Amino acid sequence: MLQTSGISDFALGKVTNMTHTLSALVKNRPRVLARVAGLFARRDFNIESLAVSTTEDPAISRMTIAVDASGTPLEQVRKQLEKLHDVVTVIDHTEHAVVERELCMIKVRVKPSQRAEVAALVEIFRGDIIDIGNGALIVQSIGNSDKIDAFIENFDDYGIVELVRTGKVVLARGAQKT
Repeated sequence: MLQTSGISDFALGKVTNMTHTLSALVKNRPRVLARVAGLFARRDFNIESLAVSTTEDPAISRMTIAVDASGTPLEQVRKQLEKLHDVVTVIDHTEHAVVERELCMIKVRVKPSQRAEVAALVEIFRGDIIDIGNGALIVQSIGNSDKIDAFIENFDDYGIVELVRTGKVVLARGAQKT
């Protein structure tokens, strides 16, 4: 059985990748995104993904921010974010049960003889072929970050021409409000 000394990895100088996912409900106004991103930049946090869209209330937008906080406490930044004029509320989902999704589209080089093979691979990921063109297919998949990473990895061998992914969007499970 593994025994721990009670000393954190951070205290020992080990840096672990700790991604925090935040939801920020903000007033739907110009320059809000720039102010929020600027706050993270000033604190030297790297935003790994950022998704922004309006909510059920057209005056409010939801920002889903995945930020790398390796060995650094995020609580201070979260509190400062809540103090910004146009920010309504901020929730750190790191320890909560959430439903997480990303969308990924990949344009991949394929010969006509490989189309059935690619179609089978897309089916394994419950994805779709959304465009067939001259020597290329565009495929898509929706899922959590690990599924999207695996989807991309499996298409590397075919020659990825272009790739785009949305970044995380999350909602809390059950009746609790996100």
